[in-house]
Amino acid sequence: MINANNLLEQFLGPNAGNTLRQAGGSAKQQLDGMGMGGFGGGAVVGGLLGLMLGGKKMKKMAKGVVGYGGAAVAGAMALKAYQNYQQGKAAATAPVITPADVAHVDPSFLPDAAPAADGQPFQLVMIQAMIAAAKADGHIDAQEQKVLFEQVEKMGLDAESKAFVFDALTRPVDINAIAASARGIEQATELYLISRIAIDVDHPAERAYLQALGHKLNLPTDLMAHLDHQVEAAPAQ
Repeated sequence: MINANNLLEQFLGPNAGNTLRQAGGSAKQQLDGMGMGGFGGGAVVGGLLGLMLGGKKMKKMAKGVVGYGGAAVAGAMALKAYQNYQQGKAAATAPVITPADVAHVDPSFLPDAAPAADGQPFQLVMIQAMIAAAKADGHIDAQEQKVLFEQVEKMGLDAESKAFVFDALTRPVDINAIAASARGIEQATELYLISRIAIDVDHPAERAYLQALGHKLNLPTDLMAHLDHQVEAAPAQ
């Protein structure tokens, strides 16, 4: 059986994976053990996602993403955006998450809180969403895919996990299936946010993909703006 937590953390980067393993494996344990060091370490700069996005995009993305401490932080960011939206705050000036927000996040916003609407672990849907977003501009050619496969081979994954990643990399993007996998507002906001991490909004095709995803997830425009802000203004380590 796939260890969905571990696979998601390895996908995001080795530091995030180390944070998770030290905390004993669950997203809730990871957050309970986080202080400022945990929040500032484990950036989503590296891992398979970093390889997919390429150097130029990663440098741009790193300006706002280096503050991440693993997959569970995406849930905390989604919650912060949702709270700011509910309180009627202006997205451009709304507060971003702090270590205190991460330590006290509502468990319902954690990636492992509930399975996806189709019954599979929600962490696996998050991986599918990131891969689909990274592929939105069509830039992953055969050679780049070969490099990605080689990287997956080096990750030490079990056969089932490896097959899942290979399938997600080669399968055509199905935005409808990704959106349909969201169970409730918590998972809908997390899927949008995790996709936003893998999107370069300066690229028209990627921007259009993100807007379409938000629409299919039935997210209000103002809420999407708050989610965008959490990614763009994430604190650097």
